[in-house]
Amino acid sequence: MTKTIFSRRVLLAAVAAASTIFSAGLAAAETVKVAAIYTLPVEQQWISRIHKALNTAAERGDIEYVFSENVANTDYERVMREYAEQGAQLVVGEVFGLERAARKVAKDYPDTAFLMGSSFGPVAPNFSVFDNWIHEPSYLTGMVAGAATESNVIGMVGGYAIPEVNRLMNAFMDGAREVNPDVTFLVTFIDSWYDPPKAKESAIAMMDAGADIMYAERFGVSDAAVERGVKAVGNVIDTSGDYPGTILASALWHMEPTIDKAIANVAGGSFEAADYGQYSFMGYGGGSMVLDEELVPAEVLEAVNARQAEILDGLFRVNVNDDRPVSDN
Repeated sequence: MTKTIFSRRVLLAAVAAASTIFSAGLAAAETVKVAAIYTLPVEQQWISRIHKALNTAAERGDIEYVFSENVANTDYERVMREYAEQGAQLVVGEVFGLERAARKVAKDYPDTAFLMGSSFGPVAPNFSVFDNWIHEPSYLTGMVAGAATESNVIGMVGGYAIPEVNRLMNAFMDGAREVNPDVTFLVTFIDSWYDPPKAKESAIAMMDAGADIMYAERFGVSDAAVERGVKAVGNVIDTSGDYPGTILASALWHMEPTIDKAIANVAGGSFEAADYGQYSFMGYGGGSMVLDEELVPAEVLEAVNARQAEILDGLFRVNVNDDRPVSDN
């Protein structure tokens, strides 16, 4: 299998810049104590990106890293307080569904930095937010899918219809329509962040209805694609090694630029409430795409490469649409 990873030069540049920031920031402070709180296992695709970035920082010796996984929403506030009381300088996590409780904790611990995945904005002095803004590589994977479908029906299985998911799916649909105006979509949400059997069942139903390309926003979809012999497009992580010959392309999220910026700010004493979402953009190395050249025709590869160059040069802007995507009639 031959894979092309797009935006490599941008990602490498971002890593180099982050290293420079660290050299200056960590000189002004000792190793930063970081605690993370996750509502799901660290193997879950979205959370795994945060966990990976923090482990990388820990391996460099920049942070002391502890974490709690599978934390119920009802326990989240308690765990946040415990980490703050224990002296964590930076607390990282996701607060979708428990915004009020999390922000209350941050207000009670103004000397602790908080960096949380959130649908809402930052709050001074210490509550910063982030999200996986990978709508740009999602658009590019949509171009691959739109060119690949023969039935002109693409199935899409998502977790929850929240803005963070909707914008990626809408960008994917826009990319597919750019290269194939006749394409139609079947869209469903399983109302779970981790239920592979349910996602697989939904995917099979879509393939029975004519879908020959599947957008795998959730685990389980690619398993169905393998069973039925259709192609799939991945999201957040690269699963092509687990599904050889099935994954056409994937939009990847790299949390390192976001995490490294926050750690550097804490180390340098300059952390303040801010929206870190921009560090997930391709231009910062926070997003990229990978595709299988053995499954994607050369002319499609060329078109995708050209569109990506325009994105990176600021000549093309992928639309951000947070509305719930729906199936075509």
